[in-house]
Amino acid sequence: MGGVCSRKRGNQVNEDGVRTGVNRRYSKNGSSKWLLGTPFFRTTSGCQGEGGSCPSLMELCIHKTCQDIDKYRSFSVLPRDISQQIFDELVRSHCLTDVSLEAFRDCALEDICLGDYSGVDDSWIDVISSQGSSLLSVDLSGSDVTDSGLALLKSCSSLQALTFNYCDHISANGLRNFNGLSNLSSLSFRRSYAVTVEGMRAFSSLVNLLELDLERCSGVHGGFVYLKGLKKLKSLNIRYCKCVTDSDMEAISEFTNLRELQVSCSSITDAGVSYLKGLQNLVLLNLEGCQLSAACLDSISALVALSYLNLSRCGLSDHGFDKLSGLKNLKVFNLAFNNITYACLVHLKGLSNLETLNLDSCRIADEGLANLTGLLLLKHLELSDTEVGSNGLRYLTGLMNLESINLSFTLVTDAGLKKLSGLSSLKSLNLDARQITDIGLAALTSLAGLSHLDLFGARITDSGTQYLRCFKNLLSLEICGGGLTDAGVKNIKDLTSLTLLNLSQNCNLTDKTLELVSGLIALVSLNVSNSRITNDGLQHLKPLKNLRSLTLESCKVTAPEIKKLQSSALPNLASFRPE
Repeated sequence: MGGVCSRKRGNQVNEDGVRTGVNRRYSKNGSSKWLLGTPFFRTTSGCQGEGGSCPSLMELCIHKTCQDIDKYRSFSVLPRDISQQIFDELVRSHCLTDVSLEAFRDCALEDICLGDYSGVDDSWIDVISSQGSSLLSVDLSGSDVTDSGLALLKSCSSLQALTFNYCDHISANGLRNFNGLSNLSSLSFRRSYAVTVEGMRAFSSLVNLLELDLERCSGVHGGFVYLKGLKKLKSLNIRYCKCVTDSDMEAISEFTNLRELQVSCSSITDAGVSYLKGLQNLVLLNLEGCQLSAACLDSISALVALSYLNLSRCGLSDHGFDKLSGLKNLKVFNLAFNNITYACLVHLKGLSNLETLNLDSCRIADEGLANLTGLLLLKHLELSDTEVGSNGLRYLTGLMNLESINLSFTLVTDAGLKKLSGLSSLKSLNLDARQITDIGLAALTSLAGLSHLDLFGARITDSGTQYLRCFKNLLSLEICGGGLTDAGVKNIKDLTSLTLLNLSQNCNLTDKTLELVSGLIALVSLNVSNSRITNDGLQHLKPLKNLRSLTLESCKVTAPEIKKLQSSALPNLASFRPE
């Protein structure tokens, strides 16, 4: 999070495929995450054992070996699983270099995950390819690998997963090196200039491919005709490929085993969606940002196996939603940023298996929520930027499985929050609105199970923070309204489960705040931007060994001092501002 607490504004597409600098395992490519995303962080520190327990002998040995990596020339005599652990730890700690990599030649490693790792180029591939038939997965996203490097991987005939996202030095000719890798089941080339019509011809021999991720590839139009032989394909991600048109959908309709199709922000129309009616195994369909009309709903109604449907930002109105009443398997439904009203929600009554519903920025008022009373399995409800007020919350009181509700920028006031106090399963609550005060926070004290509480913009003062003591299970807390001083932070210091704490925009906080939060040793992310914190206060952060993100923008803090703290006391700190 930045110095100014990040909040969505307007109708910008959430491009969650943008590179973040965080390593991504190949099995996570093409993620269908689009709502209520929660950041997950590794919290291991050094050789600390799991759950803070004493580390095992093996963990100590791995840690010591990594510390002394320059002393070893080869690990090829070690059992493969031990070499793999040493390799993974060096990558995790950013200590693997082109020199130390040589020690892993001929180690029969199975997984090489170097996504977004600095300095990776063709010279690294020589050692990587020496793993031979043992090598199963490789992630070289963001690297400087070229066609020559790709050619070296041809000898690794057992490869099952390859990830080359954002690799700008690979050409269409280089993709020909995939011929012979018939065991590949997962392939990802996000934002690749190599994936042209000619480049896609090289994928035609990958007959065992199950997952193909071509997100943000601008040259794929017309290339899907070469993939008709990939009869086993189950997942296809072509999000943000504006070049994709209706004719491409006709070619994709040949993939009858397809279970997941992500084609958001493309140029397809209702006609393109009509080609998908034969994909009876389709479970996930993401059409976000495609300009469609009610006619597409008739085609979608034939996909009775759907459990996930994203129609966000499609320009839809109330007309035609009665056609979707037969999608009884639907669990996740995203209708955000459409011109829908109460008339659309009437047709949701029969979708009794819904667990997630996103109505962000729709024209929904209090009475519209009456149509949700029968959705007893609902866990996540997004009502941000709607016309819902306190009276409408009475329709939610029977939804006892609700775990998260976003009421940001609505008309809900303190009085309305009392209606939520009986929702015992609630874990996450976003109250990003200035109508909520200390009194409203008091009404929520019975929700002891809350794990995420976002009070950005709410008028919470030092007095109101006393009610936070009830939320012992909080993992994430954001209070960015500007009303806190060090006195209020005293009521936060005992919330020892916190992994994320955002206190930005509270300009009266001082170094005392850092002293108060120094006992929150589970913290992974801390933001105290736009405050009066100075370099002198940084010493209080030394106990926070799990801290990976630190944001102190617009404070009297300098980057060199944070770097000094990072090198001496916070080895896991991977992101900090100012930098």
